[in-house]
Amino acid sequence: MVDFDTIAARLVTETEEAIIYATRDGIIRLWNGGSEKLFGYTAGEALGKSLDIIIPEKHRKAHWDGWDRVMESGETRYGSEPLNVPGIRADGSKMSLEFSITILKDDSGKIEGVAAFLRDVTANWDEKKALRIRIKELERQIEGQ
Repeated sequence: MVDFDTIAARLVTETEEAIIYATRDGIIRLWNGGSEKLFGYTAGEALGKSLDIIIPEKHRKAHWDGWDRVMESGETRYGSEPLNVPGIRADGSKMSLEFSITILKDDSGKIEGVAAFLRDVTANWDEKKALRIRIKELERQIEGQ
């Protein structure tokens, strides 16, 4: 029989989904293979770095403001509701991400950090954007008749 720790480790390493764990100060301490594929950084390049490496510069203030609120309150709605945000790859290219998080606390209830589960939804986002544009074009055509 396989023990829980072995199963948990295999889930983290073998899943295609990006899993990142960051300490309460936003330093990356876990970066799985899915994260390597998604963002283009190896674990060696990402571990010990700030989450800033995957957050577009113009969105960092909003990210850290939200992060600070979560660290202060210990609560987030993004454990049950996925959040869509922009992300940035190692090569500088941008993408649309969907993610959910789990706040991890020690035995006394103090927040130790956050685990995030991320996926690239760029293609879906682009399709929806193109569809909205097409709908507006058709509405203008109908109004012009």
